[in-house]
Amino acid sequence: MKPGRAVASFDSATGMLRALSRYLAGYDVPAMGAVSGAWEPVLSAALGGVNHLPRRLADQIYAISGVSEAVPRDRVGEIDSEAIASWLVEHYPKRRYPVVFVGSSNGALVHLAAALDAPWLPQTLLIPVRRGGVDRDDPRTERGMGVEPGRALLAANPDLVLHHMHDPNQDRLMIAGMSYFRVKWRRLPLAYRRFLREHLAPGGVLVSSECGLRWPVTRVGDRHLFQFGALGGATADEYHRGGPRVADLLERYGATRTSWDPPEVDGTAPEAEWGFEPELLEGMADLAGQEGFTLRRLSFTEPERLSPVVADLYRQWYDRRGLPGNRLLAECFLLVEPWWTLRTGSVPFWMAFSTEQSHAALLSYLEGSRAYDEIRIMLFSHGAESIGLADIRSWRELAAHARSSGVLLGVDQRAFPRDFAGLVRAHRELARVRPRYAMPEPLGFAEVEPLLRHAPEVEIAPG
Repeated sequence: MKPGRAVASFDSATGMLRALSRYLAGYDVPAMGAVSGAWEPVLSAALGGVNHLPRRLADQIYAISGVSEAVPRDRVGEIDSEAIASWLVEHYPKRRYPVVFVGSSNGALVHLAAALDAPWLPQTLLIPVRRGGVDRDDPRTERGMGVEPGRALLAANPDLVLHHMHDPNQDRLMIAGMSYFRVKWRRLPLAYRRFLREHLAPGGVLVSSECGLRWPVTRVGDRHLFQFGALGGATADEYHRGGPRVADLLERYGATRTSWDPPEVDGTAPEAEWGFEPELLEGMADLAGQEGFTLRRLSFTEPERLSPVVADLYRQWYDRRGLPGNRLLAECFLLVEPWWTLRTGSVPFWMAFSTEQSHAALLSYLEGSRAYDEIRIMLFSHGAESIGLADIRSWRELAAHARSSGVLLGVDQRAFPRDFAGLVRAHRELARVRPRYAMPEPLGFAEVEPLLRHAPEVEIAPG
């Protein structure tokens, strides 16, 4: 099976990889990089039309768009992880790099890598698997549906760990017709090794991106875990024990139950989407020793812990270049745009989701930093009135912290969180920002390492 057919294009890892690889090639990333700039107005108009459809019909179209990418259950065993790794590295321009990151997906890391002129190779990817006949609020049946395709996938790919993730809160629409198979490499793929040997400069720095977030799981088999729920608005306890917010969600969506009944938890593991599987470090250390690379471990407790550090880095960088540093660009999930961030002299602050937790992270940063004249906030619409979603009024209030201009960039406030056209509209509006600035020379890792070393809940250490 072709790698581009097996891997989801709507996921955080592929979206971030696309954004960074296009930046390193000198391009921006319209519509998450899925279409060329010429098609952006057409796609925006089409998605904008979906915004105005009746809610039920719009939800169905959104779900169908995701299911169209899903792999048929009987073809999961055809997936080749080494072919996928080769496909991933082919995204990057073939030249020497001073630094390469490998590991957890993270939007702030994309901007750190862009500042260093560095690629990032993901450890985790999403493989959507088509299935029907499962109530999205029935995690026990969902777990059972993943056993056979999971066995086939792992038998064909001994270098992978499978995290079968099921989230009826944030992914409520998308899981109607598919299972989320998130896979993590536990060994450094041959294609990654080859890329590092050929494209990491002699004596260069190899950096692991290690998010320490963990989640309760149920072990299905060797290298096969079932994770119910995920990072977002609801807590792990609410997923597994219920509560008023869960009962309210299920009532609003017409479910016949007041809480979920997931399989019994028998341990914790790296969180399916964001967490780092440490077994990969062995291969990285071996390669670094063989090739004379410097190995550094970049660790952070949760995905957004890296965001204020990178924002401060960019602001200091702009100060040294004599730029105002008075524009903040808050990005969300896979809405990450490193090229226009630097072109407009914007300070990036990445948020995992459009949730109250992410809202609080951005508010904390704003209250503790020098005031911004301009604040632009991008919001990812996942299509569901989920637990913990921050409402549009609270985002407007956050944008109002700007001294002169605060906006929700490309957001149809009446449609949110079903603003599907926001994927392309945000890019178009960002490209209109003036003035623009020349692209800078990249920073050196030695300039960045001291800032990382002194950041709270972030650690940079020798490998």
